[in-house]
Amino acid sequence: MLYGFDIGGTKIELAVFDDELKQVWSKRVDTPTDSYQSFLACLVSLVNEADDRFAVKGQIGIGIPGIINEKDKTVYTTNIDAVKNMPLINDLEQAIHRPISVNNDANCFALSEAYYKAFKHYKNVLGVILGTGLGGGLVINHQLVNGADGCGGEIGHVGLSINMLKILGYDIPLVKCGCGLEGCCERYISGTGFEWLYHHFYHKQLSAKTILEHYYNGDNDALAHVDRYLELLAAYLANIMMVTNPEIIVIGGGLSNFDLIYHEVPKRLPKYLLPRMTVPRIEKAKYGDAGGARGAALLCYGRELKCE
Repeated sequence: MLYGFDIGGTKIELAVFDDELKQVWSKRVDTPTDSYQSFLACLVSLVNEADDRFAVKGQIGIGIPGIINEKDKTVYTTNIDAVKNMPLINDLEQAIHRPISVNNDANCFALSEAYYKAFKHYKNVLGVILGTGLGGGLVINHQLVNGADGCGGEIGHVGLSINMLKILGYDIPLVKCGCGLEGCCERYISGTGFEWLYHHFYHKQLSAKTILEHYYNGDNDALAHVDRYLELLAAYLANIMMVTNPEIIVIGGGLSNFDLIYHEVPKRLPKYLLPRMTVPRIEKAKYGDAGGARGAALLCYGRELKCE
């Protein structure tokens, strides 16, 4: 059995999969935030419950927001303070008496999508999450790219490019990001950024959902805003493509449900690409909220992942 943990700032989900990646059980609980000990105890309790239910010691993969330090087995998280820089990997392995695999939650999302049956033949996959933040993961030659410091795929923290500044205006404020840098693309491309840009240009504080409702109703401000955003998204993805050259881009998060992205962005991309580059397939994520736990379970396969 494969156990996949999808850990977030407010919830923890454990999903259990058989060897054919069919989900057979899951449980969701609130994320303990009062102490590291209670957080660790919660994970141990979920593992023990799954072990007892299926009478096995399952293999464990964990997706968690943050940067994994493979050297000291710690996790730097931005939204679970109790776990920040704590030796989670070693402590959990000792408590449950087996090795575990841990990776960034956005990487788990990308891995899950890369192993969707209709996408498995693509060697190079870029996963992009347009949610509250802007996350991403790279699967190159069917393997996750973690990078030397666990920062591979941190595409939300690429700075605004010249082409993006041309679209937004050179006087656009360089907003400080939660990472400490200024002008990170996350602050403009994410769902939160989508709302911030609307407020910046039109001085109205509206949710992304409301802005899109206004767009479909033909509101002039919303029409102009969406057109600008789609151009911005195309210019942004082109920058990432210059480094990764993916065959397919899979988009998740709340804004992934805006279907115009899949019609408009491919048409707008070529002007930002090298002449020899082809526009990749761009698709909505297939697993939605379930992708994180599935991708975490796939971590158990490590270098043995196959695409046949």
